[in-house]
Amino acid sequence: MDSDEGYNYEFDDEEEECSEDSGEEETADDTLELGEVELLDAVVAGGERDDCGETGGSGLGPGQDEEDYRFEVLTAEQILQHMVECIREVNEVIQNPATITRILLSHFNWDKEKLMERYFDGNLDKLFSECHVINPSKKSRTRLMNTRSSAQDMPCQICYLNYPNSYFTGLECGHKFCMQCWGDYLTTKIIEEGMGQTISCPAHSCDILVDDSTVMRLITDLKVKLKYQHLITNSFVECNRLLKWCPAPDCHHVVKVQYPDAKPVRCKCGRQFCFNCGENWHDPVKCKWLRKWIKKCDDDSETSNWIAANTKECPKCHVTIEKDGGCNHMVCRNQNCKAEFCWVCLGPWEPHGSAWYNCNRYNEDDAKAARDAQERSRAALQRYLFYCNRYMNHMQSLRFEHKLYAQVKQKMEEMQQHNMSWIEVQFLKKAVDVLCQCRSTLMFTYVFAFYLKKNNQSIIFENNQADLENATEVLSGYLERDISQDSLQDIKQKVQDKYRYCESRRRVLLQHVHEGYDKDLWEYIED
Repeated sequence: MDSDEGYNYEFDDEEEECSEDSGEEETADDTLELGEVELLDAVVAGGERDDCGETGGSGLGPGQDEEDYRFEVLTAEQILQHMVECIREVNEVIQNPATITRILLSHFNWDKEKLMERYFDGNLDKLFSECHVINPSKKSRTRLMNTRSSAQDMPCQICYLNYPNSYFTGLECGHKFCMQCWGDYLTTKIIEEGMGQTISCPAHSCDILVDDSTVMRLITDLKVKLKYQHLITNSFVECNRLLKWCPAPDCHHVVKVQYPDAKPVRCKCGRQFCFNCGENWHDPVKCKWLRKWIKKCDDDSETSNWIAANTKECPKCHVTIEKDGGCNHMVCRNQNCKAEFCWVCLGPWEPHGSAWYNCNRYNEDDAKAARDAQERSRAALQRYLFYCNRYMNHMQSLRFEHKLYAQVKQKMEEMQQHNMSWIEVQFLKKAVDVLCQCRSTLMFTYVFAFYLKKNNQSIIFENNQADLENATEVLSGYLERDISQDSLQDIKQKVQDKYRYCESRRRVLLQHVHEGYDKDLWEYIED
């Protein structure tokens, strides 16, 4: 599209200049033009064109119907159309210009019910003031008061150059500036500062927001218009609790749900993620614990192994210390500590002697207390490394398993050359699908287990986890075998039996975890 008509859902400028008496006609025209919405460039603004959104279920936990959590995948065009539909629905009741309604809805995070409640509570002036817009019912009077009849040139209050009155424009607040300054101001706000819905009047201390029609009218650069459109659309998605951007790189689709929940959704690009937190689908661990785990890994995982192998802690202040010389006489460099201790036994240095070295006081109280404290600290570190290493191992294995799809395709072609039909060889793709599901589940079971306190239920969980892990490794081994003509039927039976067993063990593990959630059986370690 070579114009800005697609995004300018406000009425025309000529209609905007009508008197207050024609307000009802303006509203009717505005309502009609709301439907004429189209992206300036669907590819640049984000996404491919599609006639309809993709509706689907989800890969929910065991025992849950995939139809329970319905979602729809929207393209960039459909996102904008959905935003316009929301504006139209509200405008059918409150009868305001579309751009003003958009600002009001944005202020209430696109919660239509909340806006309606506030709108009809009887205090419109306060509402419009909070939203930083001028009450549309006062527009005409404001315009008349601020209209200059003089034809003489006047100075712009930004660049101080003289221009004819016709070269000036402004908002309903009455502050007018030259077209050039307006264009530069809006371009800077949009491109450099990334502002869209919160651009205010450039006048000092004026907080009236610039509406969409004004922005699209004053900006001539197509790239700036597209950027503004993207910012408004992104704000619409970010504020709407029923919408979520797909987190996959370079994907511009949005998932729309009927109600927000921590459930899996799948984008058209193939990415499955948790609608609540936006991370890859992480059953059985909850979003709260996954966030804590990711933060802990980001903070600790890079250095934890090296710290465990090469350092000790000061027995007094517990600062981590590296030994950089041969002498066992250590001095803590913490300015508030300066403790002197033995590197070998961690006891105070003084009993060891000043002119000789004598470290045979293993059971001395101070040394034993210091060692116990360090052992507790290192035990916590080793526990973290135990779960982290297994989490990372399954993550790495999952990446390798995804490469199996290419190998499986080749194997399927080979098997078809050995008198097997296309349908008969589909068990290999199904096996890889199950393998990837099991790897993903196992990866997140270690996050769940890290924060889990020991009790009878946790022992059952660990047994289920071990069963699934063993079955998964056997299935992975089957899929990596070379297929020969003599072993085709044998391998097919083994692979089918094993992936069905993996599916059943995964289902049992997830059922047990969800049962624990429902019955409040799990106790957690606060990290």
